[in-house]
Amino acid sequence: MKDLKRTKIKHLLQENEVGQTVNIKGWVRTKRDSKNVVFIALNDGSVIHNMQVVADPNRFGEELFKSIHTGACLSVTGEITPSQGSGQKVELAAAQIEVLGTADPEQYPLQPKKHSLEFLREIAHLRPRTNTFSAILRVRHAMAYAVHKFFNDKGFFYLHTPIITGSDAEGAGEMFRVTTLDLHNLPKNEQGGIDFTQDFFEKETNLTVSGQLEGELGAMALSEIYTFGPTFRAENSNTTRHLAEFWMIEPEMAFYDINDNMDLAEEMLKYLVQYALDNCMEDLEFLNQRALEEEKNKKQEERSEMSLLERLRFVVENDFQRLTYTEAIDILKNSNHNKKKKFQFLIEAWGADLQSEHERYLVEKHFKKPVILTNYPKEIKSFYMRENEDGKTVAAMDILFPGIGEIVGGSQREERYEKLKQRVQEIGIKEEQVWWYLDTRKFGTAPHSGFGLGFERMILFITGMGNIRDVIPFPRTPGNAEF
Repeated sequence: MKDLKRTKIKHLLQENEVGQTVNIKGWVRTKRDSKNVVFIALNDGSVIHNMQVVADPNRFGEELFKSIHTGACLSVTGEITPSQGSGQKVELAAAQIEVLGTADPEQYPLQPKKHSLEFLREIAHLRPRTNTFSAILRVRHAMAYAVHKFFNDKGFFYLHTPIITGSDAEGAGEMFRVTTLDLHNLPKNEQGGIDFTQDFFEKETNLTVSGQLEGELGAMALSEIYTFGPTFRAENSNTTRHLAEFWMIEPEMAFYDINDNMDLAEEMLKYLVQYALDNCMEDLEFLNQRALEEEKNKKQEERSEMSLLERLRFVVENDFQRLTYTEAIDILKNSNHNKKKKFQFLIEAWGADLQSEHERYLVEKHFKKPVILTNYPKEIKSFYMRENEDGKTVAAMDILFPGIGEIVGGSQREERYEKLKQRVQEIGIKEEQVWWYLDTRKFGTAPHSGFGLGFERMILFITGMGNIRDVIPFPRTPGNAEF
């Protein structure tokens, strides 16, 4: 019996194999005594549901059960039998129990009670053992797989772009520096600045803020590529929407104009949401119920009009509304929300940088469907976006979702060498930093487009969580790099 191979709890709950002798291993969620029977809820992370282990204390003796508490790890062998209680079809009648690891209830912080999300962030090494976080991590895995499947099935190539880079893709300057120099004794150049020629790469280098620029290089040879990797922003933003380390999905496509770009982004988002609905329903139902409970604690005006599952179906079932930035500004400027000064940032004139509250108003109140905004003022967008014929706007597009605001940002890229060079100079990027990027406009340039999807933003939407720190296993934020 000892040599029996472990079976995952997910498999046993799906297959309903009554009469089979099996071995399961997992962590104790709860233990309770009732009428000379001990009930142990065991979870191995393969599924949100526990396997109920039923044990006869007379068979095992009291000493064994004294070492079994919430958090302990067990190996249990026994027979699958029909469950007498409600909540599960089958349970495991224990014939053999081995304690693989104990968990002292005086010290183990995850006791069977409700814990705040703030508290759980402080014990991020243990929070995957909760229902909420195990569900989020399973959904996160499914979404990562779905991203690769979507692009692979469309013939895209997965390109690995560098983590360490000598360029700033956004021109934002909020980057983490990479260096091996002695910080207590920095070498100086003749101008009195830091002499980076003595550094490991012999130049100033940083952690990447985006794989886009290198992605474009791949697209100009392979036609259609995508990147999916970690990116870093040294923004001192302690908000529910910002992380210092997060994952980005960035496809780049040669021969795509802005309309092709929008079509692909809408298709991808619908595919990902549908994949979640098709493959993660047990976890989504749990997260939906959790979100409904959270809503009860909010003021009436702050409550969402749709449940989590309704929001997901809302994305799949609606064509995204497409309109220009100029049309959106007119709608927002003339809205009762703006006139009654309900917006924190009032819309007064063309050229305003839209905030999350404006984006959500367009999606949730005005159109009641996902929205794609195009043709933004060039002053509020990045240097690489293609300038439109009006000289004022660029061929940019942002996709806005309920509850989130912007979830995708993209554009047709500026393929004209002189135009791109001019924009690089205008915003103060040194040409020698991006010479290789400009080269692609000198040698066989072609119209091309791409977009970026922040993976955590997508997980935030699909799980219904309210804080981006709760959809990545180990969040990196200002003042916090634990675990």
